[in-house]
Amino acid sequence: MALRPVHVNIKALDASAVGRFWAEALGWSAYSGGVTTYVGPPGGLVWPDPVVVGIDVVPVPEPKTATKNRVHLDLATTSAAHQEELIARLLTLGATPAHVGQGDVPWTVLADPEGNEFCVLEPREVYRDTGPIAAVVVDCADPRSMARFWCEAMDWVLHEVTDDQAVLRSAKGVGPYLEFIRTPDVKTVPDRVHLDLLPYPGDDKAAEVARLRALGATDLDLGQGDAPWTCLNDPEGHEFCVLAPS
Repeated sequence: MALRPVHVNIKALDASAVGRFWAEALGWSAYSGGVTTYVGPPGGLVWPDPVVVGIDVVPVPEPKTATKNRVHLDLATTSAAHQEELIARLLTLGATPAHVGQGDVPWTVLADPEGNEFCVLEPREVYRDTGPIAAVVVDCADPRSMARFWCEAMDWVLHEVTDDQAVLRSAKGVGPYLEFIRTPDVKTVPDRVHLDLLPYPGDDKAAEVARLRALGATDLDLGQGDAPWTCLNDPEGHEFCVLAPS
C-alpha cells in the first residue's frame, strides 16, 4: 500500500486567473471543468498524469497573509539565458519580486499574482529531466523525520537525507523532486500550498488514511464537511489531502 502525489494544491481568491498564470509560466494548459482550475501538460486533460505533478488551484474567500508559504515550487532552467528569459516572461505575466531573506543567491525568488512565492533556479544538472517544475520544496524543522514519514506515506524513493535536507523522487525517475529543507522559522498559519495524494487503483482510501494516522498524521478540519477527500497534517503540521479514487 502506498500513495502518489498527483498535484500541488494552491488556494487563490481568483482560481481562474492564478491557474492561467501557472499554465503560462510552465508552458502547460489550464483546465476548468468545475470549481477548481487544474494545470497540466498541454494536449488534453490526463489525470492522474503518469509523469508530472500538476497544479490544482482552488478558490477560497481569504487572501494570502504576509506570512511566507512553507511549501513552494522551484522552476528549472536549462541555461543562464533561459533563466533570464523565463524571469522576464514571468514578470510580464504578473509575477513580482519576493524577498524572503534569500540574500545573494544564484536563483531568483518571485511571487505569483496572489503572493505565493516560488523560485526560478539557475541551471542545475540534477534537474535536467524534471520538466518545468524542478522540485516541490517544504520548509521543516527536521528533514530526517519528514523523510521517514513521507517515504512511508508515498511510493517515492529517498535520494538524500542529511540534517539539513531530504530529497525524494518518483521510483520511475521522472517528474519533480520533493525536498524537505531545514529552516529556523515555525509554522503559524495554514499554508496556501499543499500536496494532494491519491491511492492506486484497487487500494482502499480508508485503509490508506488509517495507515497514515499510524505513521503520525493527524486529522485536520478546514471546514471541508462531508467531502470525498480527507484532510490531514503530517508530523510537523503541514497540511495535505488524500483524494478518493475516481
